[in-house]
Amino acid sequence: METKFSYKKIFVLGLGFGVISLTWAIYDAYVPMILQSYLVDMPNVKYIDTTINAIMTFDNIFAISLIPFIGALSDKTWTRFGRRMPYLLVGIPIGALFFAAIPYIDFSFWALIVVILIMNFAMALFRGPTIALMPDLTPSHLRSKANGIVNFMGGVGAITFYGLFTKLFTENQGNIYAAFPVTGVIMIIVLLILLVSIRETKDQFIQSDKKSDGIFKTLISLFKEKKTSTYFLLGAIFLWFFGWHGITANFSRYGETIWNVSEDISSGYLMFFSATLIIMSIPSGIIASKFGRKKTILTGLIGMFLMLSVAQFIGADPMPMIVILLAIGGAFWALININSFPMVADMAPAAKLGLYTGLYYFSSQLAAIISPPIFGIVMDLTSCRAMFPMAALAFACALVMMIFVRRGEAQPQTKAS
Repeated sequence: METKFSYKKIFVLGLGFGVISLTWAIYDAYVPMILQSYLVDMPNVKYIDTTINAIMTFDNIFAISLIPFIGALSDKTWTRFGRRMPYLLVGIPIGALFFAAIPYIDFSFWALIVVILIMNFAMALFRGPTIALMPDLTPSHLRSKANGIVNFMGGVGAITFYGLFTKLFTENQGNIYAAFPVTGVIMIIVLLILLVSIRETKDQFIQSDKKSDGIFKTLISLFKEKKTSTYFLLGAIFLWFFGWHGITANFSRYGETIWNVSEDISSGYLMFFSATLIIMSIPSGIIASKFGRKKTILTGLIGMFLMLSVAQFIGADPMPMIVILLAIGGAFWALININSFPMVADMAPAAKLGLYTGLYYFSSQLAAIISPPIFGIVMDLTSCRAMFPMAALAFACALVMMIFVRRGEAQPQTKAS
């Protein structure tokens, strides 16, 4: 029986993705400032930037260590609330509470670290199941379109921060602090909307109840699969995220050194990339539905490779060439990013969608952890100019891996029985 599909449910689910994006936008912008205010007054702390950056990788560490496990566990869960929703019911309230508390823990640095750790754990608890709901609720042939909608809503969440919250909560410290509890309240409201709007019915899913293996056996069994497309796709995902995270982590430094522009201006250039990524989110899903996911992703990889290859030749006074290139790059990145998760979902056995969702996050978040330091080392040993060639090489390697992917296209539409 084909999954009963509703665009309304996908838009509602997109609210969950949007509030996740909003939360991380505030977290990434303000938590380093809060940590620095503690560390500058602490004796014997010599490497403040290193300490802050280490703490800010907690979310990536939780992502690669917990999300595959939680995803696999949710595949084997069933309650009267469903199989994914219980993780949202537990994770979102805890995450909202501890996120709201972060700026108010002004009595102990170590208490603040505990609050940050619990908040990151709670976010990891519901992030995978939230995203796994999309393929759960969407038939194969509509998953690229649905993922475009979900990512569009995520972009709206980020825009809400940059366009609205930064005006409401200015650089005045008290107002910055207010952004945390306000977002915590929004998280709870979104949870209530999801709970009312999305009902998981047991006959809608293929469960892994019969002769169920343990979580670790399930994970190990994946690596024993003889179908290599899964490995090639996960490898390609790792490589293109490796390339792009290397760019975003070092872009400001590159702008100051090579283009002779301030950090704020060079960071602002990336907004043009983000803008076209959001604009192209829904069209990218439509394009893949017409021409195929693999062809769409290959087109995006070729476009990103060409964009990065040209960008390395831009010298001082980069305007307007860099803005044009980044805007074009955002469109190509959408072709890749919107359609990769639906490919992973359609490689998954129906009873293991949560596990494969976790593996998608594992590949992308592992790249986010190791890419910035590797880019940094190479740039230190050579020069800042190594940034764009390294990223272009990563996308070229991802392109080669993607050529060997033979599965993951949308399944033909079937008549509901």
